[in-house]
Amino acid sequence: MKGRWKLRLRMVLTSILMFTIVYFLIMLAGHYLGISSWRLYFGASLVIVFLQFWFGPSIVKRSMNVRPLSEAEAPHIHQMVQELADAAGVPKPEIGLSEINIPNAFAYGRTSRSGHIAITRPILGLLDRDELKAVLGHEMGHIKHNDMAVTAAVSVIPMICYYLALSFMFSGDNDNGGAIIIGILGYLFYLIGQLLVLFVSRTREYYADAASVEFGNRPAALVSALYKLSYGAARCSDETIAEVNTNRAFFVNDVNNAKHDVTDFSQIDFDGDGKISDEELRRLANSDVKISRKNGLMELLSTHPDSLKRVKRLAELEQ
Repeated sequence: MKGRWKLRLRMVLTSILMFTIVYFLIMLAGHYLGISSWRLYFGASLVIVFLQFWFGPSIVKRSMNVRPLSEAEAPHIHQMVQELADAAGVPKPEIGLSEINIPNAFAYGRTSRSGHIAITRPILGLLDRDELKAVLGHEMGHIKHNDMAVTAAVSVIPMICYYLALSFMFSGDNDNGGAIIIGILGYLFYLIGQLLVLFVSRTREYYADAASVEFGNRPAALVSALYKLSYGAARCSDETIAEVNTNRAFFVNDVNNAKHDVTDFSQIDFDGDGKISDEELRRLANSDVKISRKNGLMELLSTHPDSLKRVKRLAELEQ
């Protein structure tokens, strides 16, 4: 898959950088063993990550109001998921229906062998078959790549840095200023770590998009689905969006940016039919996409890529 190895390399290098940061900070802290509480915070962080990894699926299921979707209720969805699982080489995930009033889909679980894919009720009837399968393929990509485990692993880094910063900055052992310096470095690395976690999250979305295409879906079908999902979310009330704000990273697109995304997608919907065709996507592949400085800064703090950059990458897969 064109460019896929670059996405994998980006995730690997970012993860290595994050673990290098925390190990450097811990080694530096170890030089000042007069402060013993950092060991407690380090252990507490690992316990929290384990609990997040182990109980995360149950928490997501409850918070997103997911119930099992039987094959009798939706045989076509079960068929699509089975075909995608076969293409991905993973066991068929459990399929659920989320009673959330925003059209979308998401994946959760611990590993690729215990994955779950859920669709929200409003997505039914909004997307055509190709678009729905492309979205399900995106979620299957998350499961194939064990993104749940990756997220749990990298999210511990800023947490450890933050606890170390607190421990050293308020330890009271500041005679030579070493503890304060470590505390400041810890907080700085915490902020950097948070940005890197968001970077990994955005990369995961690109990676899952590429996987959906690898599993046999048309790039234009996925772009068209993203367009419709953004439009559907843009029509929801602010209260409805706020209800899922803490879980928006799970969705296939960022519902908080839906209105902005609709504007971006409409720029490449040249015939104005509310869908993105193969020809429209090919036209984008041969065009330059310029992201404003404001949008670039917004993307740094987002769990999902800028919509135009994301579509441009999919357009390149269309060729």
